[in-house]
Amino acid sequence: MSQKPSAIIFGGLNTCSRALAALLVPPEGERLVSHLRIVDRFSVYPPTTYLGAEFPKVLAQPDVEYRQANLTVPSAVASAFDPPSGKAPYSYVFDLTGEVSHDRSEVIAIKLTFTVARIIVNAYVRLQQPVYETSDKGPHDEKEDVKPVRPLDVWWHETLRMLASIDGVLFLTWYPAFLLSSCELDLYMALTSNALVITVASIYGYMNKPMKTPWGPGKDGVNTVHIDDVSGGLWACAKWMASLGRQQANIAAGEKIYFHNDKSKVKDIEGACTSDAQPIAPVFNLVDDSEMTMAKGGSMITEFFGTTFEFYSFFENALAKLKLDDVVEEINEHHVGTWTEMLQTSNPPIVQTPLNAYMDQWALSRRKLSYNNSKIKKVIGYKLIRPQFTHDVLREVVDKWEAEGSWPALEGR
Repeated sequence: MSQKPSAIIFGGLNTCSRALAALLVPPEGERLVSHLRIVDRFSVYPPTTYLGAEFPKVLAQPDVEYRQANLTVPSAVASAFDPPSGKAPYSYVFDLTGEVSHDRSEVIAIKLTFTVARIIVNAYVRLQQPVYETSDKGPHDEKEDVKPVRPLDVWWHETLRMLASIDGVLFLTWYPAFLLSSCELDLYMALTSNALVITVASIYGYMNKPMKTPWGPGKDGVNTVHIDDVSGGLWACAKWMASLGRQQANIAAGEKIYFHNDKSKVKDIEGACTSDAQPIAPVFNLVDDSEMTMAKGGSMITEFFGTTFEFYSFFENALAKLKLDDVVEEINEHHVGTWTEMLQTSNPPIVQTPLNAYMDQWALSRRKLSYNNSKIKKVIGYKLIRPQFTHDVLREVVDKWEAEGSWPALEGR
C-alpha cells in the first residue's frame, strides 16, 4: 500500500480552508492525506475569525497543524513550506489566499491578494472567488472573456495573470459560483450574500411579509455551488494537475487570461504582466446543476420560510437604479430591528452570532454570474456531490446554525 500524500493550505480560514481540511482529514472516516498544515493570519486559540463547530475537531487530530503567520512576509511563507522533521516535502499545495471584504482599499487588495500569491507561488491549485460579471448570454464557458467588476475583483484577476505567466509552476485555477454551505458563514457574508439573503428571508417570514428586490424580472443567472463541491473540486483538480504537469495541463485545459486593469496601475507592481501579455493556465468553472436565477433562488428561499419573493414596481425599480445609496437605509429599516427581536426571543436568547441582517449597497446591487460546468466534468471527470440547491440543503444549513447557537430557536418556527 503506497503512502498517502501530504498537503498544505495557505489562507482561506475565513472562507473555504476549513471545509477543505475536513475533507482531507475528517474527524471520522478515512484520511486523504497523511499530514496537513494550514497557514493563515488568524488566531485559532483564541479564535479571531469564525471557526464553526467542526473545525476545532479537525485541528485536534494527530498530524494536523495550524500555523499562524503573516503571509505578506516571504520568510514566513518559506518556513511554512518546511515539512515536519523526517517528513517528505508537501505533495499538494493549495492557495486559498486573497482579500474578500469588498470595502477594503485597493492598496490592501493588492497586498493581500496579488502580493501574497506571488510570494507563495508554488501552488497546485488556486481558488478564484466569484469576482466576475457575466453577460445576459450565459451560461459562459472558460474561453469567454468575463470581466472583473470592482477594484478588488480586478486584482484577483491580475493575480491569475501573474501566476499564469510563471513558467514551470504547477498552477491551476478555477472559478466557483456563489457558495452554499452550513459552515462558511464568513464567506457567505463577505462575498456571496447567501447567508445574508437566508437571514433576511427568515425575517420576512417571521413578519409574514413579502421579501422584495428592485432587480426585476429576476432572470439574471446567480449560479450556486455547495462547499462540499468546492472542497471536492479542489482535491480532484490537485490530483489531476499532479498527474499531468503544467505543460500537458495547459494543452488539456489551458485558457488565455486577458488584461482588465489600468495600465498605469500595473507598471510599478513587481511581478505584474504587461497589458499585452496573454498568459495561459488551466481554468475550470465550478457550479452546480441548479441553473439558479435571482427569481428562482429568491422564491425557493422565501418559500422555505413561509413567505414570497416579489419585485418593486417600475417606478421604485428606476429609483433604485439611480439612487441605490439613498434607499439602502430605508430598505434596512424594514427588517434589521426584527432580527434583533428574533435573537432576543430565541430559546435560549442568542447573545452573539456571525450572521448579519444589514444589507449594504454592495449586497443590494445587481450581480450576474452564469457559468457552464461541463468542462470540469469532461476533462477531470468530476462528479458533483451536491448537484442541486434545494430546501433540504437550506434545512441542513439552518439546523446546523441553530445547533451551534448562531440561529434563533423560535417556537413554532
